Amino acid sequence: MPAQRIINDKKRIADGLFKEIKIWRLPESIPGCVHLYKYSLVLIANGHCVLRYDNERGKGDHKHVGGLETSIEWINLAALLADFDRDIQRWRYADGNADH
Repeated sequence: MPAQRIINDKKRIADGLFKEIKIWRLPESIPGCVHLYKYSLVLIANGHCVLRYDNERGKGDHKHVGGLETSIEWINLAALLADFDRDIQRWRYADGNADH
């Protein structure tokens, strides 16, 4: 069974602020992951990526906030999406970004 795209969505949040979610179901897990998903969850502000959740071979599940990369704990797909939305809200209200 080939990879199956289950979500491919781009949503405008505010002027110059977008979130893009791409998720695929895989026939087998990526090395370093305990689930069958490949994903890229991105927050773009004025053309620049300011927040990204993704998983890669060997790195597993992680997020990028600014220049910092940290591992994240996989619970399930719903929790991943909720955590991403929560981090978007944190970003929007940190350092005067509430206008985004």
